[in-house]
Amino acid sequence: MLLLLSGLPGSGKSTLARVYTARYGGTRISSDLIRAELGLLGHYQPGDKEQVYAAMLERTRELLAGGDTAVVDSTFFLREIRAPFEAVAQALRVPVFRVEVRAGEDTIRRRLLTPRPDSEADFSVYEKIRDQYEPWTEPHLELWTDTDEPVESLAETLHHYTLQHHDH
Repeated sequence: MLLLLSGLPGSGKSTLARVYTARYGGTRISSDLIRAELGLLGHYQPGDKEQVYAAMLERTRELLAGGDTAVVDSTFFLREIRAPFEAVAQALRVPVFRVEVRAGEDTIRRRLLTPRPDSEADFSVYEKIRDQYEPWTEPHLELWTDTDEPVESLAETLHHYTLQHHDH
């Protein structure tokens, strides 16, 4: 199956993806990790982004074709970025689950003050992406990471969601 974890910088996507894959399997594909692998840290021009997403898409295709679960962790803030991933899953007849990971702006501002191992995004990047964000119109699960609920519990909620909706 394909799990698309979208959300703004600092929303908690990467943490949720790490906990989910550790507990329930699958392979995490992160835009930040792919960017680092390609030697493109600090490079956010359109061509650089296209290169990162092309590599993510290829990795996703390989995993899904091999029968693995791909847990793709990126802002996915534009429909045109999400669409190719959905198309690959559709072509391979693999179910797609869309998750929007959210947190309040105060929490995000606080999180982005702390250097994070996987991401270079700061609050100005958050604001830019927030202002361009195109919400999912397709069915999706919304998970808030700034409640008292531990991330392990959110991962469990996500797991149950995929089990309940596996026929989609």
